[in-house]
Amino acid sequence: MLRSQINAAFRDASACFARHHWALPPEPRWDITDFGLGDFNHLGLTLINLAEEPEYCEKLMYARRGQTTPCHTHAKKKEDIICRAGELTLELWPAKPKSPSSPAGGLTVSVNGLPRALVPGEKLILPPGSRVTLVPGVWHAFYPSSEECIIGEVSTANDDLHDNFFLSPDIGRFPGIEEDEPAALRLISERS
Repeated sequence: MLRSQINAAFRDASACFARHHWALPPEPRWDITDFGLGDFNHLGLTLINLAEEPEYCEKLMYARRGQTTPCHTHAKKKEDIICRAGELTLELWPAKPKSPSSPAGGLTVSVNGLPRALVPGEKLILPPGSRVTLVPGVWHAFYPSSEECIIGEVSTANDDLHDNFFLSPDIGRFPGIEEDEPAALRLISERS
């Protein structure tokens, strides 16, 4: 990923957060990724870790129309994904999509605290303020269905290195960075 892309994503997300009156903590921990695929405009996400505790974490995320967070699951993490501004679309599966072991039936998730039955791969659209609870093992991909979207996540403790299982084996959680201009910030993956 080019440093200029990271800097632009930082500026875009910061401007969106400011427009929607999201005050960030001092020295926020930024994570801007193209998932190692080199196509940030289509497969990219901007994240800020707001809280990282042994029992839980909280993230604030930003994406533009056309950017998808690729299909993945977690073995341990339970999470609420919350649409904070804009409109968010999620696609959900009870098991690995297109797998012979995928169950024929659907899945039930909690949307705003109420059970909602879905067929595998069905689009779940969250308007601002709505949330979905995903338990470990639920495969999910998400993207804005509005021009831009602020996404919240509250979850059990997060382990980006060992508890993100992507459908595509080509995906890496953190980007490689090519320096083409000075850094406006350092990402989580760059800090020791």
